[in-house]
Parts: sequence; structure tokens; C-alpha cells
Amino acid sequence: MPPKKIILALLLAASLIGFVDAAYLTAKHFLGVPPPCGRFGGCETVTTSEYATIGGAPLALLGALYYLAVFLSVIAYLDTRRPGILRMTAGFTAVGFIASLWFVYLQLFVIKAICPYCMLSAFVSTVLFIVGIAVLRGQGADASPANARSR
Repeated sequence: MPPKKIILALLLAASLIGFVDAAYLTAKHFLGVPPPCGRFGGCETVTTSEYATIGGAPLALLGALYYLAVFLSVIAYLDTRRPGILRMTAGFTAVGFIASLWFVYLQLFVIKAICPYCMLSAFVSTVLFIVGIAVLRGQGADASPANARSR
């Protein structure tokens, strides 16, 4: 599989995993049921903390929308083959990564509890960001700005 196909597959797979994870947490929020946390035990503490919502909306919903936007952007790229869409998507992954850094900081140092679902989301955001950097560095056949100009 050429590097471009790997990059696209990673973007699609990671954004889908992130979407499912965030959608699950969103559903649990609206059902009023804390997600099961097993031996980790920090899920309820994190998901019911004052930092878990913005204006009444759960952060998980914003995460689900972020991951859905990344997924749909990659689909739009696959449909149109317009490199600008892929570069925009790659740049957008920085937003998720920065947000994840903030949320991990909150869990570790402010809330002092860990939610494995939230950490999965942080991991997925990091993967998307690393793949986004690869896109912006021109990995793959038509992701580079030079190839975009030649079209």
C-alpha cells in the first residue's frame, strides 16, 4: 500500500474510532449514566466534572462533531481529489490535538482522575495530528502544495 493510501486509511480509521468513542460518551451524558470504567474508576469523576460541559453541551459532543468533520473531509477529498481539502483537514487536526492536550492536563492536574475513554480520544487526536503533519509535509502523491499547483 503506497504511503498516500496508508495516510488516508489512518485518517479515516482514527476519525471513525474517535467518533464512536465520543458519540458513546455523548450518549451516556444525555442518558445520565456514567460510562463504565472498570478498575480505572475515574470516568464518572471526569465526565461529571465542571469541565465536562460547555454551555450545557457535553465536550464529548464537540469531540464527536470534530471527528465527524475530519471523517467527512477525508471522504470529500476522496470524492473530489482536491488536495486543498486534505491540507485543510490536516491543519484542522491541530485543533483537536491542542484541545486534547488541555483536556489531559485537566484530568491529570485539576480533576485528578483519568477517564480511559477520554484518554483514547486524546490518543486518537494525537494520531490524527501526526498523520496531519505527514500530509502537510507532502507525504503521498498529490498532498503536497507543489503537486496541487501543477493541476
